[in-house]
Amino acid sequence: MAITVKAYAEHERLALVPTFRRDEDLQITVLTQANTDPGSNVFPFRFEYDDVGELEGFLEDDPTVDEFELVDEGEDTHIYYIQHAERTKLLSPVVTRVNGFMSSAETKCRGWFLRLQLPDREALNTIWEYAEEYGVSFEIVEVYGRPRNETNVAYGLTEEQVEALTVAYRCGYFSEPREMALSDVADEIGLSSTAMSGRLRRGMRNLIAAALLDDEGVD
Repeated sequence: MAITVKAYAEHERLALVPTFRRDEDLQITVLTQANTDPGSNVFPFRFEYDDVGELEGFLEDDPTVDEFELVDEGEDTHIYYIQHAERTKLLSPVVTRVNGFMSSAETKCRGWFLRLQLPDREALNTIWEYAEEYGVSFEIVEVYGRPRNETNVAYGLTEEQVEALTVAYRCGYFSEPREMALSDVADEIGLSSTAMSGRLRRGMRNLIAAALLDDEGVD
């Protein structure tokens, strides 16, 4: 059965990681394209940043970038074609090889938050083994099937709760000692501290109820 996978990938040599780690206000999203060549190393990206000169300075210093070309821009949004350097670590080739599709990829904390459409769990296992072989941290956040006319959210969590828990975890909110304050974690996804606290609390309640308790409903 086809599955949808949400995962977080992190490595200092993943595409554009050195660039977006230069400024926490910089947001990068991979744009969908028709090219399915697993050997391709040129991809379109959308950058949300107000200083294009500074942004291009980041790209020039980025060891994962070989060449870049500005193809479109708005006030604070810039679209570039990026040619990756030879040593850049990419997950897209193995995703294509297993007949999968990366439906979205955006920067989160210090890595990439991915949404993958895969033919089966064997394909996911292949991607996980590939990441492990190349030293890429690949953490599976959520896996669910997509039966017709049915929405199946893993562990009773909503997508918003999954996002909140994942961002909080990756930013060190659950670490001891805590690495980031609640207000800063909330800023990562544009919520108030109160809304973030409620979302985390409800998410943890649903997760515990679904994963640890038998036959108990979740509100």
